[in-house]
Amino acid sequence: MVAVNPANRGKQPSLAQLRAFAAVAEHLHFRDAAAAIGMSQPALSGAVSALEEALGVQLLERTTRKVLLSPAGERLAVRARTVLDAVGELLEEAEAVRAPFTGVLRLGVIPTVAPYLLPSVLRLVHERYPELDLQVHEGQTSSLLEGLSAGRLDLLLLAVPLGVPGVTELPLFDEDFVLVTYGDHWLGGRADIPRDALRELPLLLLDEGHCLRDQALDICREAGRTDGVPVTTTAAGLSTLVQLVAGGLGVTLLPHTAVQVEAGRNPALATGYFADPAPARRVALAMRTGAARQGEFEQFAGALREGLGDLPVRVLRDGGLPSSGVLPAASSASAGASASSVSAESSVSAVSAVSAVSAGAPATPRTAPSPPEAVRGGGSA
Repeated sequence: MVAVNPANRGKQPSLAQLRAFAAVAEHLHFRDAAAAIGMSQPALSGAVSALEEALGVQLLERTTRKVLLSPAGERLAVRARTVLDAVGELLEEAEAVRAPFTGVLRLGVIPTVAPYLLPSVLRLVHERYPELDLQVHEGQTSSLLEGLSAGRLDLLLLAVPLGVPGVTELPLFDEDFVLVTYGDHWLGGRADIPRDALRELPLLLLDEGHCLRDQALDICREAGRTDGVPVTTTAAGLSTLVQLVAGGLGVTLLPHTAVQVEAGRNPALATGYFADPAPARRVALAMRTGAARQGEFEQFAGALREGLGDLPVRVLRDGGLPSSGVLPAASSASAGASASSVSAESSVSAVSAVSAVSAGAPATPRTAPSPPEAVRGGGSA
């Protein structure tokens, strides 16, 4: 038990002390905790000691090699985090009330969406919300959801449904999957591929942890593919995946928005389109249920839907229903929807992908995909 200095009786712990203790409780290492909250190690140690003295309890067990939480420390660490979260929500609420679409917006995006949707997001923020400080964080779904729950992220852009309690989804659009093959594959260039063609194809997929992998496997199971047909997992990103297809190692499924960026200028590749109803995924914004900025985020989702007209997607209304029965045709930079042989640099960084898609010309709507046409040099990656 830490003795209470009479001078500290009735003294309230400061937020800095609680923040220091919460960081040590999370990292169990003074140096890592100090780095995490931007505090010097001596200042961090002093803040924790001052908190122990103010509370009259020993929070940590210190040795030369490690730091452990005492039994009291384990109990009070939970309380400290609750207090800090409540203060964060108070500040967030005050900022939102002062002026919507100002201050920081921490947006988490999955890798299979970021290069293809960020151009629309960045353009929207630049044109309509210039006072918004957008900070983009890329990561896999599980990591982003953990960040959203912990308050490190405000809004997510990812594939749904999530089925996570406490998370509200704001659907944006549905998009079809496209089959990408090497150039002389028998399915390359077709516009009426039946789903059951996936039963025996040598399918290349992303690594474990990517939601796109799980979606592709679900599509294959629905098509009747059995567990006995091997699926090769060989890539951590879509660019590498497409390179492997170009080398003849197999075929893969890409979201329609990714086709031009990832495969649009590689003559060794071809695309095939599924017969209706084509397999598809839904992309949405996700926020904490009851977030202080919920109204602001709903407005942001509506504005983003309005800005997706040049992408090969089916934009959704607020309730998740298509806003019309038409699918926008592919533009020169964003939709290789009509490509029998597609041409693109297969290794594309997020920055170069953003530049490529941003340059796309508006597209005209159509009710059904036209037969594939060759696209050569159709946009810079």
